[in-house]
Amino acid sequence: EVQLVESGGGLVQPGASLRLSCAASGFTFGSYDMAWLRQTPGKEPQWVSAITSAGGTAYYADSVRGRFTISRDVANNTVYLQMSSLKPEDTAVYYCAADILGRGIPITRPGRYDLWGQGTQVTVSS
Repeated sequence: EVQLVESGGGLVQPGASLRLSCAASGFTFGSYDMAWLRQTPGKEPQWVSAITSAGGTAYYADSVRGRFTISRDVANNTVYLQMSSLKPEDTAVYYCAADILGRGIPITRPGRYDLWGQGTQVTVSS
């Protein structure tokens, strides 16, 4: 079965760190660009970060650059999002996603990604 399964979310205080994991299965993980996106109630998904299949180039939204780090472990079919200096505005459901179809949509657009996980809740609150 082709799927992405996120884990690692939780409730943390402002300034804390958290690492999200996304386990991929059912497809050749190393061949596709991967991304993390987040969504809050009533809003459209927001692109957070992406990492390319070839070379592993990382991209970040301005709101998280310098605080979040995306990485991928091809041997274990897993992509990570290391989050530090968390802020209350980082509170959201975080989704892992893959660009399977390769339609050429810009990497920062949520519409580029056609395989999504079920999401994991991150809450930053004191």
